[in-house]
Amino acid sequence: MSKKKEEQKITKKVNDNEEVIADENTKKSEKKKVKEEVIPPTTEELLATEKDKNLRLFAEFENFRKRTTKERIELFTSANKDIMSTLLPILDNFERSIKANNYGDEDGTVLIYKQLKSELEKKGLKEIEDPIGIELDTDFHEAITNIPAPTDDMKGKIIDVVEKGYLLGNKVIRYAKVVVANKE
Repeated sequence: MSKKKEEQKITKKVNDNEEVIADENTKKSEKKKVKEEVIPPTTEELLATEKDKNLRLFAEFENFRKRTTKERIELFTSANKDIMSTLLPILDNFERSIKANNYGDEDGTVLIYKQLKSELEKKGLKEIEDPIGIELDTDFHEAITNIPAPTDDMKGKIIDVVEKGYLLGNKVIRYAKVVVANKE
């Protein structure tokens, strides 16, 4: 049997669906017409789309290269973070020992301390500047206690440093623990 006869039988059997079958047939024929009417792109259009793809791919690669370079630099600067954090209490103990025993500059303990500190500074470790007398900056300082201000101009400012803070590159690896004067 041909397709037309089959379609006619189907439409005769189901009267309610006649319109649906007819609609489906017209949609199929419209799709075929649309496919036939598609005009192939010109050479200039193809060239423009390929240039656009190439430009986007190049920009994506440049962004990837910049991002990986930045990540690599961050990795190198912060790679020593763990070991530096481990050595900071040792530096503190050296300073306490030197202060408590009144060692001179020629004493062995002082020489070892200076050598250790200079090697760590070569690797990017920096002390946070002495904050006494300045306002509390929570980006670099950690207030551990408040005490009454000795004078009105010291209110809200740092009075004492309990533990020094350190930077590795531009990142804080230990906040300075400070005592702040009450504003009240």
